[in-house]
Amino acid sequence: MKEKDITAREFKPLEHRMVPMHEILEKNDLEKTLSEYNINKEQMPKIHITDPVAVSIKAKVGDVVRITRMSQTAGKSIFYRLVIA
Repeated sequence: MKEKDITAREFKPLEHRMVPMHEILEKNDLEKTLSEYNINKEQMPKIHITDPVAVSIKAKVGDVVRITRMSQTAGKSIFYRLVIA
């Protein structure tokens, strides 16, 4: 039996059980978030444009991604990442 090569088009990282939900923030949500944390976009942690999930959600440089992680101990945790090149 031959091992099948998985191409980037076939790989769907968001379908993996260990990958949390990623979504691109809308402009009004971004403004609220920046105001709430009293920061600007450049102060946010970064995610590279070539990250498999960033590619999967079609993120563009300058977008901000909201990552929602679920944990049995901590419950729901939300993180933000600025997409960079």
